[in-house]
Amino acid sequence: MKLLPLFFLLILPGWVWAQTVPPEGVNGLASVKRIDQTVDLGVSTNGEFTTFALSINRLHGLWQSKRFRVGYGLRFSSAFGTNTNYRTAPASLVKGPGGESALGLFVKNIEANIDTLRLPKTQANSLNVSLNLEYAISHRVDVGFNIDLIGLTFGPNQSGTFLANSPVRSPLSGTVQDAKLTAFNVLLGDQSDRGSLNSEGYVRYRFSDRVSLRGGIRFIVHEYTTQRKLTFENDRFRASNANGLLAVAYHF
Repeated sequence: MKLLPLFFLLILPGWVWAQTVPPEGVNGLASVKRIDQTVDLGVSTNGEFTTFALSINRLHGLWQSKRFRVGYGLRFSSAFGTNTNYRTAPASLVKGPGGESALGLFVKNIEANIDTLRLPKTQANSLNVSLNLEYAISHRVDVGFNIDLIGLTFGPNQSGTFLANSPVRSPLSGTVQDAKLTAFNVLLGDQSDRGSLNSEGYVRYRFSDRVSLRGGIRFIVHEYTTQRKLTFENDRFRASNANGLLAVAYHF
């Protein structure tokens, strides 16, 4: 999530420039619609972690210009990873007392409390309801952001190596542990999130009223729950990945 504010800082000059662009249709494109519905297919990868996402979205243009759009969507994400490190997830351990609140975003991680579950392979499927925000810079170019709010995750169980931050502290360090995907997903803020969540910051280019291409950053989080409690009585481990995004959308 921390990369997304930087993304919007980079597109701010374009937003300012957009205030001088008239709202009428141009170059064969219709004027900005009150309601924009899309079916969207996107992929992101860094070589070792790849995510595909298929979504259906409905955005509503606000005010007279309809440039700013707010909406919702339903997104199915499928992720594949190799040699992925999952770190201690609970905010109470990572941030300390009070870390479960929104203020935990500004608190440094307590590295001494953070252990690792290393999984040689992962495969996670999630179905989430998303919040979507978008702004029309021109009739061909939009900038936007979306984030999963709540949903479910499913996929095969995995086995991996547990690595305690201090092997002296835990005889379990170096042992193989079985884990399953955390089934329930919910956005609570920073380290307090649970499950698997997907978010995107992007720029959209419209080739026509029906087809557009998006490019940007996808930030995805996955969480596993081990079958037994480990160090600090913890059984939840999370991995985060920020990768480049490319997606194509059909508007209807």
